[in-house]
Amino acid sequence: MTTAIEAVLDRLATAWARGDGAAYAQEFTEDATYVTWVGTVYRGRDDIATGHDALFGKYLKDTRMFTEILEIQRYGEQTAIVVTRGDVAKKQPKRLTKVQTFTMTLADDGAWRVAAFQNTKHHRLMEGVSFRTLPASKPAA
Repeated sequence: MTTAIEAVLDRLATAWARGDGAAYAQEFTEDATYVTWVGTVYRGRDDIATGHDALFGKYLKDTRMFTEILEIQRYGEQTAIVVTRGDVAKKQPKRLTKVQTFTMTLADDGAWRVAAFQNTKHHRLMEGVSFRTLPASKPAA
């Protein structure tokens, strides 16, 4: 299962590097929800493909996805939550500045697909201030 989920992330990164919105969106369910770090919400595979084709043509042109899996939690046989650190850049960034949550589901055809995606900018300074001024707010892990 872990290998199949990692393969989805690999295919997403490959499609991103090619600037191929259709191939990128193919890794999502037909009715997927996709939330960007700026708060844009795409609904459905077609919306994800169209939006990313536009982004790959301008703001995200010639960029690559960089991802590090933090955890994979399985919920039953057909659902997994994947939490990653990641970023998008033209070359390997010094540090990955975003945290993503992928809700993945096992489709009828046996392939894992992303049903929901949430991308959040990691604000290290604000997090550090919070932990120093309110230590109990720091996660255990």
